[in-house]
Amino acid sequence: MTPSPFPGLDLLATAVLLLDENLKVTYANLSAENLIELSQKHIVGYSLPSFFSDPAELLSAIGKSLADRATYIEHDLVLMTEGGTTLHLMASVTPIEYKMARILLEFQKIDQQLKIAREERLMDQSEANRILIRNLAHEIRNPLGGIRGAAQLLERELGTKHLLEYTQVIMKEADRLRSLLDRLLTPSRPPHFGEVNIHEVLERVRSLILAEFPDGIAVAREYDTSLPTFIGDKEQLIQAVLNIARNAAQAMQGRGRLVLRTRVARQVTIAKKRFRLAISMQIVDNGPGIPEAIRDRIFDPLVSGREGGHGVGLTLAQTFVNQHHGMIECASQPGKTSFNILLPLTESY
Repeated sequence: MTPSPFPGLDLLATAVLLLDENLKVTYANLSAENLIELSQKHIVGYSLPSFFSDPAELLSAIGKSLADRATYIEHDLVLMTEGGTTLHLMASVTPIEYKMARILLEFQKIDQQLKIAREERLMDQSEANRILIRNLAHEIRNPLGGIRGAAQLLERELGTKHLLEYTQVIMKEADRLRSLLDRLLTPSRPPHFGEVNIHEVLERVRSLILAEFPDGIAVAREYDTSLPTFIGDKEQLIQAVLNIARNAAQAMQGRGRLVLRTRVARQVTIAKKRFRLAISMQIVDNGPGIPEAIRDRIFDPLVSGREGGHGVGLTLAQTFVNQHHGMIECASQPGKTSFNILLPLTESY
């Protein structure tokens, strides 16, 4: 094996590449091999653009650096390897004069930074949504009660049967809206923490889903039975998981497969806090996937991809999980949608 000309660079977590004037790679450190998912043998001597399916943004950054004869930094570069891996990177391009090298290229993964920023944004947005919903719901409840009361008084005065049908419609719709408001206000109840076995939560959800969709939904269990009990609100967690599982079953129109999976997650960062251990609880379905138009907004209140849906279920689920200092991650494509609930294992809340 040929020794590395720059052994110190092989110790870096940053991917380093040297290119000649034709953008052929003359050197790649170990981190670059891991990034591109190829060995030195298949990197050195080959054109850099050939390693990525759409290198236009990268080539533009290189062009700007060469034109200005100065370092150019692209803070949010997205590349896809030929193996299909999507990379979120910060790229630094520097013109140099060193033997056969004319360009020094450095890549640093920013997936973790993006993940933390996204979590913070979601949690801030979730808190703002809760305050807005709570205030709006309280403002609506009083006039709604007045409308229902007026409809009841009107019903007593009306003698014609067909006119009574109209007052019944008013009262039924008022009751439906009142029920929706009650669901929106549910998270304002403080959680009641106690010892929870996560598999009891999932078994309860499984039995409810099978009872609601007895003919078309198959529910598979992949449990890590070594997981310990933890401190939480069992009823809130049941409701959170049930909302996700029920949404999945409805998206599959009552016919499909659900997988309930538990695992232990190690060294988890949630909202800038590091937890040594966490419970990972996944709800996976083989349905059509979440429409792309609402994929980034599924936890917003009143956003639903289903006709007739209220868009409340996932908002409540996120609220309940947040009250456990956890988070929900979602990945979706046609044929597979996965919700991953992370709950940190701590002694108390």
